[in-house]
Amino acid sequence: MEKARVGIVGLGWVAQVFHLPLLTKFADTEVVAVCDKDKSRVRMIAERFGVPKTYYDYDQMLAEEDLDAVFVCTSTDAHLPVTLACLKAQKDVFVEKPIARHYTEAVQMAEAAKLHKRRLMVGMNNRFRPDTMILKSFIEKGELGKVFYSKAGWLRKLSNDNPWITRKDKAGGGVFLDLGIVMLDLNLWMLDFPPVERVSATMHKHKTKSVEDSCLAFVTMKNSATLMLEVSWSLQSAEDYFYCDFYGTDGSAMINPLRIHKQLHESLVNVTPAKVETPYNLHKKSYENELRHFIGAVRGLHTVISTGEEAVQRMKIVEAIYESAQKGKEIRLR
Repeated sequence: MEKARVGIVGLGWVAQVFHLPLLTKFADTEVVAVCDKDKSRVRMIAERFGVPKTYYDYDQMLAEEDLDAVFVCTSTDAHLPVTLACLKAQKDVFVEKPIARHYTEAVQMAEAAKLHKRRLMVGMNNRFRPDTMILKSFIEKGELGKVFYSKAGWLRKLSNDNPWITRKDKAGGGVFLDLGIVMLDLNLWMLDFPPVERVSATMHKHKTKSVEDSCLAFVTMKNSATLMLEVSWSLQSAEDYFYCDFYGTDGSAMINPLRIHKQLHESLVNVTPAKVETPYNLHKKSYENELRHFIGAVRGLHTVISTGEEAVQRMKIVEAIYESAQKGKEIRLR
């Protein structure tokens, strides 16, 4: 395959800011068609990025275009029907996070990918940040010893980019499905997916009605490692804040900014690599690396990471966290 022929369904914020600007510049990718229910938007976006074909119905796009893969960037409620249609049409699929609103929807998507023998990748761009990839290599090599505690958080003001995100019917949940699932995935990936034993969570609705706008969660792994998560759209902080810290028997590390300290000769020594990029460049690079990875997989160069099967396991933990908050008690995972 010389070039991967792709289509994009859903032309909201993430497609306009990251997917289209990056994909249209990749030498090994041809963006053949874009699709959105908003007719004026789809025409305007196609013209801006030089995309030849426009559609308002994804079934028609799948029937008429010879595509290798489809990027699903719709609101979360549409992830299931669009992804199932694409997989049935024998297209590889990249779906933005979260994979779905509920665990049962995620299962259907993962099973469909297996049935039709197609690739299904879920967007988890923070795995592809240069700083997180460096830190993961340190952890994998045992530089921090046994990691027994980590804490992560994302405090971000609610934006107007995706107005549907506070509607439970559209999004499935609130800030935890928006930001919390990202931090949960990042930690589990960093630690090579230790099985989760139990979770405990509290949620608040201070400025939202049908979904939570703040969540505090405590996750205990079967290997006794623990994770503390905090995410919010409404916490009264002076600025947005994103962090992820790890503590091991032989050292500690954090991202944003990247810092790695290791116990050497009874002293804690800074072993952070010298070159650290700015937060903006790290964020932009994460999407570029992620999309390049998926296109490489479509072209048969490697297998995908952040698969549908992984997302199913993530959603099982997410639903346990929502259950814990609803019932006010700790939930054990089966």
